[in-house]
Amino acid sequence: MDLAKKNILIVGLGLSGIATARFAKKNGASVTVTDIADEKELGSYVPMAHKLGINMELGDHNIETFEHADLIVISPGVPHTILPIKKALAKGIQVLGEFELAARYIREPVLAISGTNGKTTTTTLLGKMLENSGLKVFVGGNIGNPLIDYADKRGTADIVVAEVSSFQLDTIDTFRPHVGVLLNISADHLDRYPDFKAYARSKGRLFQNQQQSDTAVLNGSDPIVGSVTRDLKARKLTFYHQENAQAEIREGAIISWGNSGTFPIITIHTKEKTKKSFDLSAANLRGRHNIENAAAASLAAMAVGGSLEGVQSALNDFKGLPHRIEYISIINGVLFFDDSKATNVDAVIKALEAFSEPIVLIMGGRDKGGDFHKLEEPVRQHIKKLIIMGEAKDKIKSVLEDVCRGGAQIVSAMEDAVFSAYHAASPGDIVLLSPGCSSFDMYSSYAERGEDFCRAIGQLKKIRQKVTS
Repeated sequence: MDLAKKNILIVGLGLSGIATARFAKKNGASVTVTDIADEKELGSYVPMAHKLGINMELGDHNIETFEHADLIVISPGVPHTILPIKKALAKGIQVLGEFELAARYIREPVLAISGTNGKTTTTTLLGKMLENSGLKVFVGGNIGNPLIDYADKRGTADIVVAEVSSFQLDTIDTFRPHVGVLLNISADHLDRYPDFKAYARSKGRLFQNQQQSDTAVLNGSDPIVGSVTRDLKARKLTFYHQENAQAEIREGAIISWGNSGTFPIITIHTKEKTKKSFDLSAANLRGRHNIENAAAASLAAMAVGGSLEGVQSALNDFKGLPHRIEYISIINGVLFFDDSKATNVDAVIKALEAFSEPIVLIMGGRDKGGDFHKLEEPVRQHIKKLIIMGEAKDKIKSVLEDVCRGGAQIVSAMEDAVFSAYHAASPGDIVLLSPGCSSFDMYSSYAERGEDFCRAIGQLKKIRQKVTS
């Protein structure tokens, strides 16, 4: 795809937007970046754009700029349904996502991972499995480095492992992953999609360009995944829990538990009717959903030549990722876990299922259109008390207060949430931050929210030490 001398408009000045601008400028394009945020809100990205020598239109979108572009590239956080994009499309102007643009310059096999929850864990784990198998791997996409950064390097890896979001899939055209992995689909981003069916269809777009020589790794226990992947051309490799497995699985993986029942085993069945097993006794993977992530990564790794030793060693060494049911500290017998990445209802349910101990749950943030009624039974079963904060606090309280045996308490800040949760807990209990909402009402990211949770725990620890000294 020749970008030289083209007038390219990049929508969204963030990590992806800067990377795309750099790439387009390097390839001889005239580049303009537009963002509805102003210079103050965009922070360090503005001087970076100045350094690249690109035009900027900040604080609003100028429809004329859209209508006079040769090519428009959308950053993942920008809806492809905004009016200026619609106007440009009506004039026949080509509109691509950053992910699609990057894919057109990549010749190495791409393994793409999507799903509502677990994408980053699976992507990271898969990258490690392939590295430990002796391959040179680029890991990026919706995690860490934008895919366009790899395209800019003109191919320095044997294989590309990329996390891809529904927003990025909305703007693909020719993108064809050699292996596509779909972990699960549950309600999320309903503040951006018209309904759940539209969101699910977006996830299914991952496989739309695959052919018979490609592979689809699918969660066989998820009926929504099944509904959007019925008519694939690609070879299907499906993973199941033992109780959900087909009677005679020909290719795929079955998750079962060892003789002692204490740790899971992933058994991969090949078309040659041979079996390859991996045990997770050394892996720090808390919760059923993370076992599914491991099964998906193992299948994808083996599909592209990963070694038994490489896959098993990655499983043995994997310690989980920050802000994903991450153990933080223990104070007077109360254990604190940070699951700030749980930004939707299904993620909260999965986190609660990972514990057998009583839980004091901290929830809240900006509502993404999730159905909090789905939490009624899990809260009734697992939650000792509910601490709520953020924009969605009243909505959450109205739905869940009566089903929580210890009731619900609204607080205004994270430190109040942590202190209140600690005082509601007893030794042996869990204090869990699993918000079920986005962080953007109070924080710039889920990571900043998780870090504030950890800071508040540190403050609590200092106070407890003073009291006991």
